[in-house]
Amino acid sequence: ELQCLVDDRKVRRPDALHDLLRRLGDLSLDEVRARSLDDPSPWIAALEADGRAARLRVAGEERVVAVEDVARYRDAVGAQPPPGIPTAHLEPTEAPLEGLLARWSRTHGPFHARDIAARFGLLAAQVAPALRVLVGERRLLDGDFHLEGLRPPHPSVGPQGLAGDPTFVHPDVLRLVRRRALARLRDEVAPVDATVLARFLPAWHGIELFPSVTEGGAAPLARSGARRMREVVEQLEGLPLPWSELERSILPARIASFSPGLLDELGALGELTWVGRGALGADDGRVALVRRDRAALVIDPPSPLDGEQPIHRVLLGHLESRGASFYPQLRAACMAGVPSTDDAAIIAALWDLVWSGHLTNDTFQPLRAWASPRRSRRSAFAPETAGRWSTVASLLGPVPTDTERAHALALTLLERYGVVSREAATAEGVPGGFGVIAPVLRAMEESGKVRRGYFVEGLSGAQFAHPGAVDRLRASRGGDDAGDVVVLAAVDPANPYGALLPWPASPGDGEGVAHPRRVAGAQVVLVRGAPAFTLEPGGHKLRAFVDGLDGAGRDAALAGLRQLATRRRHRELSIAEVNGVPALRSEHAALLEEGGFRTEPNRLVLRVAG
Repeated sequence: ELQCLVDDRKVRRPDALHDLLRRLGDLSLDEVRARSLDDPSPWIAALEADGRAARLRVAGEERVVAVEDVARYRDAVGAQPPPGIPTAHLEPTEAPLEGLLARWSRTHGPFHARDIAARFGLLAAQVAPALRVLVGERRLLDGDFHLEGLRPPHPSVGPQGLAGDPTFVHPDVLRLVRRRALARLRDEVAPVDATVLARFLPAWHGIELFPSVTEGGAAPLARSGARRMREVVEQLEGLPLPWSELERSILPARIASFSPGLLDELGALGELTWVGRGALGADDGRVALVRRDRAALVIDPPSPLDGEQPIHRVLLGHLESRGASFYPQLRAACMAGVPSTDDAAIIAALWDLVWSGHLTNDTFQPLRAWASPRRSRRSAFAPETAGRWSTVASLLGPVPTDTERAHALALTLLERYGVVSREAATAEGVPGGFGVIAPVLRAMEESGKVRRGYFVEGLSGAQFAHPGAVDRLRASRGGDDAGDVVVLAAVDPANPYGALLPWPASPGDGEGVAHPRRVAGAQVVLVRGAPAFTLEPGGHKLRAFVDGLDGAGRDAALAGLRQLATRRRHRELSIAEVNGVPALRSEHAALLEEGGFRTEPNRLVLRVAG
């Protein structure tokens, strides 16, 4: 196209040929014919007769040039002008060789100095200074450009080469090639079904699968240890998740032989901390895990506390002036500042500040004690006495720019979901929505770090993904194994339903039953990327989506329920309601009984042996 060799760019009249010579420069007679739809000989003759074109010998070959360029070729390569050229076209030109090289580069792909030198009958050493001038003026780029279909740079320096034998390219050409390459990559992957995304996400997060009763084989266990813990934190960073689900379901699903000590180890090393993001009743709350060195990029400064009391101001004032402090120090400050206070008021104020995002602790023990049954919190050990308390503001340091925060958020979402769309920004509650990170993602696409396309059906608008994520998403299309079963907390970001994707309808049983909720305590069993069962918090209400599964798929879904039972207290499921109707009268009762459930008064119960 740049050389006008495709049919829709070929010339068909003298005026167009003259424009072609101005745009491309000198052309031999054969080169003119290759760019013309008809015989160009009469056109050339007409242009010569009108004084608009001339014939010069360049590199030992007769070539046609626009008359406006005759002086430039004379001054740059020593071509002899033919008789009859008007004096106005023979005035000395400024930087003639640089002008010829710049024009030639605009209509060619990456080239070496020897390539362009040969075109004009010069040595590479003669054109090298002019090329360097153009590079210095940013009219050319030099480097090691390898483009498919074009000759790659020679590894050695030829007799006329330059040191290192660099490749040159015009910036406009490189931008055009990049746009075409990106367009091809966008069209390379046909959009996959939503269930493929649901198969991809658990694998992207390294979620452990378990053996299906129908297949007997298991996927490799998730990796273990502190290194794996760091990888998991990188994916979950900044996402508010119920603390109870983090240690009970979300982290164990990703890390083999998970133990709370892994969190404590990274906390003790000063690598990891946590920030409260709202209480969930009296025994739980949302917590965001944060790497300390990235806290300023992923954590918003705390907002003023609603209903602030004097005791809140005393706690914050002490920590802001004295720094991290143990509970006895905070207690002494509160007793001095608010004499009428007591331990219960101090502890209540402390947790008010935690869940509003103002305070954190350098250990995770207070969170564990907070989420434990109330009777254990009346023991001699008080959770507030563990570790040192500090302000979240002390973690933030210098305030990053909006662009830095948007870039950090875009990277976090790419790590978390692999494919980032408008739904991901909505699910995460990004202030300003997808429009905040879209410019960053587009810039990353231009630099080749991510791809843009329509990768997943059901996700709206532009979708951006790591190249590796696109490849893995494509590979997930072949997952038809009935043993592709995974049990997740409903709030787990590896579960796309209710966040990135809508919950499917559950046919049968009760009418008008609400969709499952992404809340603490809710669980989901996915088979081949589709929900098979969801369990409501409390463990007594089941939603079944198994009508579309074949026999092997139903067996796998029942295996998922058995796996879910092993994670619950007393290793049992006690189901009182299925799809909004009493379990014993549900049309799914027979299927559940086949899966090992036993009929008890007003419920179906599954017990798994230890």
